[in-house]
Amino acid sequence: MNSKTIISLLLLFVQYQFGFAQDREFYTGNRSILGTYKERSASVATGDIDGDGDEDIIVANGRHWPGQNRIFINTGKGIFTVEKDLGNQRSTSYAAELADLDNDGDLDVAVGNDMAPNYTYINDGKGNFKLGNTFGIDYAPTRNLTLTDIDQDGDMDILITNRGRANEICLNNGKGEFTTNLSFGDSKDSTIDVEAADMDNDGDIDLILANRDNQRKYVYLNNGTLDFTEKIPFGPQNDNTRAVSVTDINNDGLLDIVTANIGASNIIYFGSKTNPFTNSVVFDSLSSSSFSVSIADLDQDNDMDIIIANHGSINRVFWNIENGKTWESTELSEENFNTYDIITTDLDNDGYIDIIEANSDAINRYYLNRMKK
Repeated sequence: MNSKTIISLLLLFVQYQFGFAQDREFYTGNRSILGTYKERSASVATGDIDGDGDEDIIVANGRHWPGQNRIFINTGKGIFTVEKDLGNQRSTSYAAELADLDNDGDLDVAVGNDMAPNYTYINDGKGNFKLGNTFGIDYAPTRNLTLTDIDQDGDMDILITNRGRANEICLNNGKGEFTTNLSFGDSKDSTIDVEAADMDNDGDIDLILANRDNQRKYVYLNNGTLDFTEKIPFGPQNDNTRAVSVTDINNDGLLDIVTANIGASNIIYFGSKTNPFTNSVVFDSLSSSSFSVSIADLDQDNDMDIIIANHGSINRVFWNIENGKTWESTELSEENFNTYDIITTDLDNDGYIDIIEANSDAINRYYLNRMKK
């Protein structure tokens, strides 16, 4: 096989990959919304809340002002015709995340509030919730929650990011009670987001921080005993990073870091066995105010695509063409939302991953991944 033939085959392969992506579109309409509310929504999470086999949605509202957190129940077809309040008290919620906190087989909720106590809500198995325990330091400037089994003892723990104050690890005693509280990162970190993953392949869970206020970003390595003294820097010193996500973008068996930045390009930092996170690529050079990032194989071509949520400009999908070397983007919609969170899941049970937004002072939309007509 000569070089011209090889080049032609490679071009055809690239065209096929992008062509397949272009066969997909994200549909939204007047029914593809989560209520008619225009609230200060800060985050959105999905899970089978009522145990009927489809993905329901919870929206956290308020941020700095007390708001009502809401649950939306899926019909199974990506339509949400039933909505319930989560609890009867309103708080300054930045995050509401789903996990089985008390090990009874259903999904509970952890709510993180700004300058107010954080609470759990315990599920009765049918999607009805009662107020549970508090967790973390009361009246901290909480910005996000990450739920993971950080100590690998079989239950879900809670990581809290606090802007300008020590971040927290709240350890679960197995009953949904969080009586042990540890800190991670620097006490002056302006941390907005944290991802948990085994970045050095040693069997324990490390922490990847997104910091604002021109602070350096680090991967904090776990020594196996929840000691995160060792850390690896990534990215420039002065980026304002609002969100991070972790996956293997280039299919080399190593985890990479995807960043969403405010007023700067959005960048992927690649894992390496020798010099991790020093090799990078810009996938979004628009320098928007990017507030959230999500990763999923949207076109089912066996690589991971990226969805970026922006504050004050159009949200975009970035299609992975050559194992992270080349990216093509499409607009998610023509609307300039102030999107604080964007996530993915299969809402209509068709095997394709859909997209959900949490928008501040605007309707919260979702987009169904469909074949172009």
